[in-house]
Amino acid sequence: MESFPLKKYSHKPINRFAKWQYLVLAFNLLVMLFSALPSLYGEHAALHINHRGQQVDASEIHRTLAQQGITATRVEQQQDRTVVLLEHQSEQASAKSVLASKLSDNTTLALAMEPAAPQWLLDLGFSPIALGLDLRGGVQFLLEVDMAPVYQAQAQSLIDDFSREIRSSRGRLVDGGVQISIHNDADLAAARTLIRNQFAHWDNRTSGNTFSLSLSDEEKSTLRNLTVQQNLQIMRGRIAELGITEASIQRQGLDRIRIELPGVQDPAAAKDVIGATASLSFHSLAESASRNSQTVPDKNGTMLEINRRAILSGEHIIDARAGMGEMGAAEVSISLDASGGRTMSQFSRDNIGYPMATVYSEYSRNAKGESQQISTVISVATIQSQLGTRFRITGAGSMQEAQELALLLRAGSLTAPVTIIEERTIGPSLGAENVSNGFAALALGLGLTLAFIALWYRKMGWVANLALLANMVCLFGLIALLPGAVLTLPGIAGMVLTVGMAVDTNVLIFERIKDKMQEGRTFAQSIDKGFSSAFSSIFDANLTTMIVALALYTIGNGPVQGFAVTLGLGLLTSMFTGVFLSRAIINLVWGRDQRRELRV
Repeated sequence: MESFPLKKYSHKPINRFAKWQYLVLAFNLLVMLFSALPSLYGEHAALHINHRGQQVDASEIHRTLAQQGITATRVEQQQDRTVVLLEHQSEQASAKSVLASKLSDNTTLALAMEPAAPQWLLDLGFSPIALGLDLRGGVQFLLEVDMAPVYQAQAQSLIDDFSREIRSSRGRLVDGGVQISIHNDADLAAARTLIRNQFAHWDNRTSGNTFSLSLSDEEKSTLRNLTVQQNLQIMRGRIAELGITEASIQRQGLDRIRIELPGVQDPAAAKDVIGATASLSFHSLAESASRNSQTVPDKNGTMLEINRRAILSGEHIIDARAGMGEMGAAEVSISLDASGGRTMSQFSRDNIGYPMATVYSEYSRNAKGESQQISTVISVATIQSQLGTRFRITGAGSMQEAQELALLLRAGSLTAPVTIIEERTIGPSLGAENVSNGFAALALGLGLTLAFIALWYRKMGWVANLALLANMVCLFGLIALLPGAVLTLPGIAGMVLTVGMAVDTNVLIFERIKDKMQEGRTFAQSIDKGFSSAFSSIFDANLTTMIVALALYTIGNGPVQGFAVTLGLGLLTSMFTGVFLSRAIINLVWGRDQRRELRV
């Protein structure tokens, strides 16, 4: 009888993690715990006093605020700024107003929130979670960008270019486009070449000696995107000038901008600067009225004829400061960028002895809701010498008006007028109530879930509960670590939903382990097979939900994005804790349990 050698089977050990895997788990949990801790301590209302090489006396600040009934708990001197911690957040605006009147012009003040966590924790680079407008209180503006003046400026520029290149051309604005008439047949070929080379992005219809041009839809879309994006940048500069450090400025839809100012109690000053559309431009005076000139009144109502094309516009202004001139009148000192400085230097060099007008323009809405531009010549000065990147203008009015003009110019001139179409104010008490109610709902949902799992799954239920608590720690820590992440009331709703999804992960695993036990496997084998068989279902469920979260974040805005962020991060943390952390704990406790008759 022929015999065969017995084949040796190697049994791979199950329910084992390498030491480095436990170290990675422990390290991640420790980092998330440290990241979440500062949020437990909360924040202090504060003022940031930024100074340029000039220290501020801390005792003087205490005394000045105390005289107005404002309590400063601490004043900290740092390298380039002084931080004033206040007892109540409601005192921020009044404290800023009081100190602004006492400090020198070289200092700027900003509303801020300072972490209350221990310094050693902050030195590690951790900070509390930033709260959104609905949780902290503040003001929200929805602005609409009016593109009509931008399209009109493009059309007027086309007319000016034609009149400069082709003398016999006459242009006028018609129905949002331009109609160019050529009165000399010899110039028709030159006009067609000019349109083909320089204005190819304009739709052109020709009828005899008349060209009808209008911006193409693609060019309008490009202009709109560039204009809104530039207005976004300018709005950020304006809000920075207001001293608000935690503002949220985002595009909403095609031509709207949403601005959230957490912690702002009095929206009047913010509204005046955000809603204002002011610009400054410099023009040479025209000798007589022509198609290349326009009539603008001065502050006394006298009509002046200026060249339509500006020498320089406000976009080249990088700094503007109000001050008193030699004659005691208010003036604004202006600093230009390099490009603007070269332009002004060249113009002033070639026009010494000639006048230059400074034109201040504002946009407003008329009764029909249409945008209209109101321009005023605030000064006409004779150029005495070649100007550079720094010069002064007079005629700005009172000192307060000069300061307001300097603020708008320093913050930037909007490329298109904006209108505040919606304003919402949330008080700090309502924000605190939202925080209290939101986290109370989270605590209630978490507590009931922990109790149910502990009673239903007994020993293994406690593992699920540990994983669930670790999931909350990881979620809070991850939100605090992400730059720009803000916790909102819908975000807390996303956390509550995360609790259910995290428990669902453990329920699927435990039910699979039960099924394997009923098939006659040992407890250790059931654990191994249960985790491996449940993983595909858990991954598919979380993947589909993650797709929904990404869609919500991409398409939605504001509160919808806040919900999508916490939902997406919650999916990641629930996978991490529900699968890997639970497995690590179960491996250590029951990974080698060979019992078969065991109730899970």
